[in-house]
Amino acid sequence: MKLGRAALALLLLAPCVVRAVEPISLSLALAGVLTTYISYPRLYCLFAECCGQMRSLSREALQKDLDNKLFGQHLAKKVILNAVSGFLSNPKPKKPLTLSLHGWTGTGKNFASKIIAENIYEGGLNSDYVHLFVATLHFPHASNITQYKDQLQMWIRGNVSACARSIFIFDEMDKMHAGLIDAIKPFLDYYDVVDEVSYQKAIFIFLSNAGAERITDVALDFWKSGKQREEIKLRDMEPALAVSVFNNKNSGFWHSSLIDRNLIDYFVPFLPLEYKHLKMCIRVEMQSRGYEVDEDIISKVAEEMTFFPKEEKVFSDKGCKTVFTKLDYYLDD
Repeated sequence: MKLGRAALALLLLAPCVVRAVEPISLSLALAGVLTTYISYPRLYCLFAECCGQMRSLSREALQKDLDNKLFGQHLAKKVILNAVSGFLSNPKPKKPLTLSLHGWTGTGKNFASKIIAENIYEGGLNSDYVHLFVATLHFPHASNITQYKDQLQMWIRGNVSACARSIFIFDEMDKMHAGLIDAIKPFLDYYDVVDEVSYQKAIFIFLSNAGAERITDVALDFWKSGKQREEIKLRDMEPALAVSVFNNKNSGFWHSSLIDRNLIDYFVPFLPLEYKHLKMCIRVEMQSRGYEVDEDIISKVAEEMTFFPKEEKVFSDKGCKTVFTKLDYYLDD
């Protein structure tokens, strides 16, 4: 669990909150304390988040968040809406839900995972039951891959034991050492129980830039043929995207058993954003900061961004990632 809960709860119940990414030694040391106060769930839940207090997912609320906050991603929105709502409405899923989100930086992958977390737990990414792993931060050294595998299994086992509906987000999969992610293969498979723990209600989300070239190629082909991007179907991308990621030596999914054994439920493509989508991002950001929408400023910020390919200049090369800092310049002017 994560730190930062009510001070009174900590005084009453002892400092036993454990983050998923803390050292395993600390997690194990505190496990006994956790067992002690778990006998008093009503008292504990008055002061801190409890697994049983997760939100009852509203499909309508999730769709509204996706529509209002995620732009230019009709495929991702449809897949996420159907996959997450369907999974959570199933009382006895056969396996954990696994989503692999792919696309260029700034297209909305991290934002989509944030929306999912917020619609399941009130604390969103700060919830005790949502765990974020960043490849370059948590698994930096190739020489330690064996140690990382052991730690990763223990972290996931411990958190799912505490809450079956745990969410695990793996960012920068394209920077993860090949073979490391295969350590969690048993947890994603069609097993009722693994070492006395059931993982069937957990959610695993992988974020990666790998496969972005393939996604862009399809989107550009549609644009050149005069078709609307909304005409792109998942079947136009998903099979080739899975193969592209599997064969990418610079991806954490390179020759991964997770793909080979079909344990990833959906490969979700995030399309490169166009000029109009950048304007949508800027407009919403202005509104969220309490500013009156100024279309002149919105256009100026969007026009400062760079686009590709070199000749056509159709897609933004950074998406919505840097528009907010550009916006700061005009709002402070």
